[in-house]
Amino acid sequence: MSAALNCNISFIGGGNMAQALIGGLISRGLPATRITVSDPVEKVRLLLTEKDVHVTDDNIAAIRDADIVLFAVKPQVLASVLKPLKGLLEGKLVMSIVAGAEIATIANLLDTNRIVRVMPNTPALVQTGAHGLYATEAVNAQDRELASQVLAATGLTIWVNSEAQIDAVTAVSGSGPAYFFYMMESMIRAGKNLGLDEKVATALTLQTALGAAQMAITSSNTPAELRKNVTSPNGTTQAALEVFDRAQISQNIQAALAAAQKRSQELAQELSESSK
Repeated sequence: MSAALNCNISFIGGGNMAQALIGGLISRGLPATRITVSDPVEKVRLLLTEKDVHVTDDNIAAIRDADIVLFAVKPQVLASVLKPLKGLLEGKLVMSIVAGAEIATIANLLDTNRIVRVMPNTPALVQTGAHGLYATEAVNAQDRELASQVLAATGLTIWVNSEAQIDAVTAVSGSGPAYFFYMMESMIRAGKNLGLDEKVATALTLQTALGAAQMAITSSNTPAELRKNVTSPNGTTQAALEVFDRAQISQNIQAALAAAQKRSQELAQELSESSK
């Protein structure tokens, strides 16, 4: 990430995701002195000073010397945060991890088209995030590479071909950690019901989740093939999977992700209308 290491990066909003990115960037070699964070909450600013980054509650001052400005604020305050910065982003790459904030909405509020929209997910907090990115043709290849370098500090980066696909990314990876946590909750509860101590059920479930994910990442086989490999005819795994099939778990998961995508589209529309 040599290019990113030579940039001044300003974060507008210093919450958990911003802190994850900041930690990742510093661990990759970006000097803390090149990072500025603006946040209205004093407690957040005090926490960030421990990372030796510059902190302020003045957004205009924060972006003054920035090469990259990354917006990490709540959707409901987007318009109030961006409007005072209109016309001040010339020569700067804008990145946004604001849920539901379409590029057109941000462009209208800031009067710039040099914008990369990102849908991250919370495993970025432990440097295993999955980030979906989209930008219009107004963002050149150099800027795309720069955005990728910033986000790669906390995980995988995947560019999508249309902004509409960001809603699908939201459904799959943005909300995805919650689906796996839900499965873990259910398995732990089932283990307890089967007579295991809660700590034992938890340890076995979490390690199994980790191991299965690692196998899927490193194997040349697809998840479907890996599933078949551990499913013996008339065995215990087959008995469990037959229950899943009778309950139409696969179909329900697909319906759930479609609902998440639809809600992402609705939120984007609501944010666009409220920001006018």
